[in-house]
Amino acid sequence: MPHAPSGPVPAPRETPDRDRRSASAGGVPPILGPVPGAAEAGEASPEGQRFRRPERPASAHADASGPRPFEAEGGAPEVRLATPLGEAAARSIEPLAAFAAASLLPLALRGAGLALGGAWLWAAFLYMACLGLVLDQLIPLVPGQAEGEEFPAADLLLVAIGLGALALLPAATWAIAGPSVLTPTERVLTFLATGFWLGQVVHPAAHELIHRPGRGLFRLGAACYAALLFGQHTSAHRLIHHRAVATPEDPNSARAGESFYRFARRAWIGSFRKGLRAETALRTRSAKGLHPYAAWLALGAAALILATLIAGLPGLLTWTGLALHAQSQILLSDYVQHYGLARARLPDGRYEPVGPTHSWNTAHWFTSAMMLNAPRHSDHHVHPSRPYPALRLPDEAPRLPWPLPLACAMALAPRLWRRAMAPHLARWRDSGPREIQKNTAG
Repeated sequence: MPHAPSGPVPAPRETPDRDRRSASAGGVPPILGPVPGAAEAGEASPEGQRFRRPERPASAHADASGPRPFEAEGGAPEVRLATPLGEAAARSIEPLAAFAAASLLPLALRGAGLALGGAWLWAAFLYMACLGLVLDQLIPLVPGQAEGEEFPAADLLLVAIGLGALALLPAATWAIAGPSVLTPTERVLTFLATGFWLGQVVHPAAHELIHRPGRGLFRLGAACYAALLFGQHTSAHRLIHHRAVATPEDPNSARAGESFYRFARRAWIGSFRKGLRAETALRTRSAKGLHPYAAWLALGAAALILATLIAGLPGLLTWTGLALHAQSQILLSDYVQHYGLARARLPDGRYEPVGPTHSWNTAHWFTSAMMLNAPRHSDHHVHPSRPYPALRLPDEAPRLPWPLPLACAMALAPRLWRRAMAPHLARWRDSGPREIQKNTAG
């Protein structure tokens, strides 16, 4: 395996870490967290989005060490909730416990389903397909933690998910394509439920792992992507996407009006090629050892050989199908989270630094917990090394009114997606300089 990256991706500009109040369309309860200036601003679209940057007092940065509004003494955010159900839930569930329960319970249901079949497999499928969307309507947002807080157990959860994925892939391949006792319907349910978990939970965990400085954690994340036959993502995401996001140089930033199907082909091929060139350039300058792409290809080949040993040609096709299912969800996330957003060119020809306005975010609690705060995408791009439990929802960050999995499903219907996104893109363009509008229009 290649070494972990020797240094972090160049840090984008720093922005204040603040959450704000938002109410989604369709009667979703208000989502409450630290809300600086919410009472004074009061400007919200029908979907609860505020795109205009709020004016801050001159002392906002000078007193950054003091408690923020809605903060309890000691710096920990005080959770303000809109419903008795949400208040009771937030008081009783610690953030990391919520992440663990939401992300690992589907794995436990799959394990029971592979052994017992029947209702357990239906539960595993419905958990990923429906339950999250329902709970997102009932439980408000639990905000991110204070920036300086430590999360010693956060990496343990990532390791558990990564190892669980490496164990689930061969087990699911045998259950679907091998001599298991599952009925044809149960095999289809196993395929769908497993693919959803790999794309919506394992991908965020592997993504976090490849951003960790520890060699072992990095290698586990890379192994997860390689098992999904998507090893190039380990290279392209760090070396290309984080540096060129929201510019034409990034193959994983979707253009306004571009369909997901055109984007997926461009992103898959473009990230493979640009990641390969970037890794080769690193080896030319300083890096030594095995070329990462040799490792990704070797691990992918080993995964397919294992699948063939498990269940012959059906096993090979099943593992490949699960990998493609997961890859499609990874590409859907990239498509949705950067759709139509672009960085302006500065007078010197460079692009403006990456900021909160260059990613779409969603503020829905349950799917955020299940996906390890991946929907808080702006803060991750501004602070790539920040642990997932601490990711925030900055005031300036544009938000979508739908949970991320639902937005990804909508993106599969290009006309529906373009109509749904048109007003959100229009508000984003109106909030920025004219240069950005020109860059986004294509």
